[in-house]
Amino acid sequence: MSQFDKLLERIKSHDKGLRFDELKKILEHYGYTMYAPKKGSSHRTFRKPGSMPITIPIHEPINIAYILLVKKLIESNETDEENS
Repeated sequence: MSQFDKLLERIKSHDKGLRFDELKKILEHYGYTMYAPKKGSSHRTFRKPGSMPITIPIHEPINIAYILLVKKLIESNETDEENS
């Protein structure tokens, strides 16, 4: 099992110890681009054409609500790939 697969499993199992960089890696894998405000902010927004933007704070560990949001995104992408 690759490191990326292990990371996906951690998200799917609601691991409360996830870091911002790990969520960033997953979102970028699914085509999202990270945008940071010009002035100092503790949040980053991820955007993908045709999808709603996702804003995540950089605080660590990441709040479970954001982990669930990314998990839902992963599952919807997997469902879309199966239907294509």
